[in-house]
Amino acid sequence: MRIPLFHLNAFTNRPFSGNPAAVCPLQEWLDDGLLRKVAAENNLSDTAFFVPKHGHYDLRWFTPRCEVRLCGHATLASAYVVLNLLQPGLQTVRFETRHRGPLTVSKDGEIFAMDFPAIFGKTCANPPEALARALGPGSLPSTVLEANQTYILVYETEDAVQIIRPDFAILEQIHPFAVAVTAPGTNRDFVSRYFAPSYGVPEDPVTGSAHSALTPYWAQRLGKTHLHARQVSERGGELWCEMAGERVILKGNAVLRLQGSLQI
Repeated sequence: MRIPLFHLNAFTNRPFSGNPAAVCPLQEWLDDGLLRKVAAENNLSDTAFFVPKHGHYDLRWFTPRCEVRLCGHATLASAYVVLNLLQPGLQTVRFETRHRGPLTVSKDGEIFAMDFPAIFGKTCANPPEALARALGPGSLPSTVLEANQTYILVYETEDAVQIIRPDFAILEQIHPFAVAVTAPGTNRDFVSRYFAPSYGVPEDPVTGSAHSALTPYWAQRLGKTHLHARQVSERGGELWCEMAGERVILKGNAVLRLQGSLQI
């Protein structure tokens, strides 16, 4: 059996940056164990699989270890494949997901706009002691939030975020939680990094799903509804974020890097 395979870089307009994602369009669902093996074979932070339905696509995402409930960059990559390659006459595609309901992505030139649910974090009064040990002796966060099984640590300078060198073995102990660190940006509204070693992703290059929670926090703190964000990982990536009531619009580019098929 051969299945189509695309590799794309999301949240960038340049090669060798942004977050790589694999996309595998299917005609029908394969066994979950096989989907996990395909994602592990791709060995990227996420592989998206989708199946056409009546007027939409059913969409799922897998890391090299497991299925995840929401993934932004692989959704962006999937929209690129549908709107640029499979159905180039369309301007909008609707994905139905198992845990987050419908996700709509629209194309405007080279930019893709994703309509995601907003996730409003709550102050975490007693964060796990392992967090402090895992993130090192640098400056302490001013705030710790909890949102969608993610601890969000808010720092006061971009430098404080960039110098963090996590101990991933310790971070694995807080599963099922991942960790996002964020701060005001020097040339952007805010910056962030994201760590999820227990999911097989030590540091994610650019994390769209995390911005479903980061956007509401920074929109309220900065008093703005339109924000420019950068994830300051080694590869780096750019997002334009907008609050829309109980939804968040996340915008970004994508670049196709590979197109072929995978033999199973």
